[in-house]
Amino acid sequence: MLVIMGTVRIPAGALDVARPAMAAMLTASRAEDGCLVYNYAQDVLDPCVIHVSERWRDRAALDAHFATPHMAAWRAQFGAIGITDRDLTLYDSDDGQPI
Repeated sequence: MLVIMGTVRIPAGALDVARPAMAAMLTASRAEDGCLVYNYAQDVLDPCVIHVSERWRDRAALDAHFATPHMAAWRAQFGAIGITDRDLTLYDSDDGQPI
């Protein structure tokens, strides 16, 4: 299983513009074969920081995700939304266990 964790920063004035684009990305990504988890969460202390968490079955599923039209559309909106400080890390993981 692959896990992606990280953050992106969206300017305060752009959050309302970003929400529909983020919702479209979430909906389309969650419907993909091999997507186990796909979430964005607004930080409680800094509402301009969006936490990203994803889990993918394998590299083939993640590579297919990167090639989707909705990913291209999402990336094309980065400039208009003002996304900065994109900091995402990919981890190779087992299935984990409850704690």
